[in-house]
Amino acid sequence: MEIVVGTDGVVNCVYGEAIQLTELGATNIKRASHVEPNPDGLWVADLSPVQGPKLGPFQNRTSALKAETDWLRDHWLAKPSPPASHNTH
Repeated sequence: MEIVVGTDGVVNCVYGEAIQLTELGATNIKRASHVEPNPDGLWVADLSPVQGPKLGPFQNRTSALKAETDWLRDHWLAKPSPPASHNTH
């Protein structure tokens, strides 16, 4: 399980059960994607919750889950936290 801690203290990870996330502190868990069958019985990974693409269709759910995880690791997990914005008047 890969865990990335941003400069703002926000922790991002592709969820797994290797560790109990609540041991890191208060949690706010959000879905990064959805893997669902389409009307043709093929599988699609929808990464729109993290402004990503729809991947697929795939013949089986396992392939869709792998593509989902690979995309999240390559494009979302490794992405650094944006710098904090400061208001100046």
